[in-house]
Amino acid sequence: MECPHLSSSVCIALDSAKFPNGSPSSWCCSVCRSNKSPWVCLTCSSVHCGRYVNGHAKKHYEDAQVPLTNHKKSEKQDKAQHTVCMDCSSYSTYCYRCDDFVVNDTKLGLVQKVREHLQNLENSAFTADRHRKRKLLENTSLNSKLLKVNGSTTAICATGLRNLGNTCFMNAILQSLSNIEQFCCYFKELPAVELRNGKTAGRRTYHTRSQGDNNVSLVEEFRKTLCALWQGSQTAFSPESLFYVVWKIMPNFRGYQQQDAHEFMRYLLDHLHLELQGGFNGVSRSALLQENSTLSASNKCCINGASTVVTAIFGGILQNEVNCLICGTESRKFDPFLDLSLDIPSQFRNKRSKNQENGPVCSLRDCLRSFTDLEELDETELYMCHKCKKKQKSTKKFWIQKLPKVLCLHLKRFHWTAYLRNKVDTYVEFPLRGLDMKCYLLEPENSGPESCLYDLAAVVVHHGSGVGSGHYTAYATHEGRWFHFNDSTVTLTEEDTVLKAKAYILFYVERQAKAGSDKL
Repeated sequence: MECPHLSSSVCIALDSAKFPNGSPSSWCCSVCRSNKSPWVCLTCSSVHCGRYVNGHAKKHYEDAQVPLTNHKKSEKQDKAQHTVCMDCSSYSTYCYRCDDFVVNDTKLGLVQKVREHLQNLENSAFTADRHRKRKLLENTSLNSKLLKVNGSTTAICATGLRNLGNTCFMNAILQSLSNIEQFCCYFKELPAVELRNGKTAGRRTYHTRSQGDNNVSLVEEFRKTLCALWQGSQTAFSPESLFYVVWKIMPNFRGYQQQDAHEFMRYLLDHLHLELQGGFNGVSRSALLQENSTLSASNKCCINGASTVVTAIFGGILQNEVNCLICGTESRKFDPFLDLSLDIPSQFRNKRSKNQENGPVCSLRDCLRSFTDLEELDETELYMCHKCKKKQKSTKKFWIQKLPKVLCLHLKRFHWTAYLRNKVDTYVEFPLRGLDMKCYLLEPENSGPESCLYDLAAVVVHHGSGVGSGHYTAYATHEGRWFHFNDSTVTLTEEDTVLKAKAYILFYVERQAKAGSDKL
């Protein structure tokens, strides 16, 4: 939202002596001393807790609005309204008079200057803490020390992603994709592009829609974000530039409401695919693909145009068979896919936990079988038979004609009732290694004995009851160890913890020649 009150409210002095000590994300409310959700007033630099704690930031604004006895305000009141504040964790800006988050800035860029100052304070605190932890671990065996804590210690070299206001859905997908090695490495090896000119050239700035920057590149900001992860130079990275581009080219994700992680992933992959088709930094898409010899022509799957790394990695092909039950006419159609959306079979939907004893546990194999089994279409899905010349009852069956290099499986946990979109909270058992997809292939005899095995690379989990609420986190494996990514917090975890997760999206990577014997 474009806020008209910034010029009269943002007059904060960037003096570290006026701020509390420590990292801004852990500052305490000056009233209740709570360090949960600190907000700083951009008029007077006082720190209070947000509306979801005790609401002292809002009370600070309300107390500053002195009722006017005359028809005109004093000069002092005009210049200092205390209406705008900033979240000390996500650096998002909020105006209480507009009752909405702010995306614009003052003519002098004061909001951005405050944001950069808080980021510097946060990074300094993180750096000091990191040096302290590294010094503590210098005299111990790092691997054994981390593995013993069972997920309670922040993982060295792992970088989290700061939440910019309900952006956990984006963070979980980005962390998952960053741990799919072939896909991530392709973008990290692309040449950098300087998108901004003049005074801001070479400097990362916080973009806003009011700046009128039309020269944006999703590929470039995605590349920058991936490069910032796993460097070990910082504990958390703030992907605000990528978030701005998402707002710019994907209007569905504008604002700070909770969004569906699967929907975001599909939009992200589709837009990356489209942008790569148009070339990147003067280099044609085909030339970029040829740089990676592993993405051979046989691995490409064309979706909406020519092949790119997106379709080369995630692209597969389904065969859709429909048979008319009246005349027996068979219709076949090939459909490319980037992921498979699987229903959780209805007989398992009342099971909410793995330990309940009311029947068998639902497995990923049950969901895949439900997806590929022969199904009779109901009255609302009558098939137009070209031989009968009218809609007839029919059956439908899916086969996988071509498997992708990375198999993305989306469990359909959200479904519509008459008025609400409810969540299916059923636990679904899934394997970490050896997911065998051979029995779902159209021509399994043409596949090698180990060419259809997949190992898990990442899992996205939705915590909560509804798609518009709750929280997203991700588990992913990196160099043989599993990590839990919870926005800016990254912890080492055990395989057993991953297996207990109620998966929403699963990323399986095709196993290479040295395969084991584990199967689903």
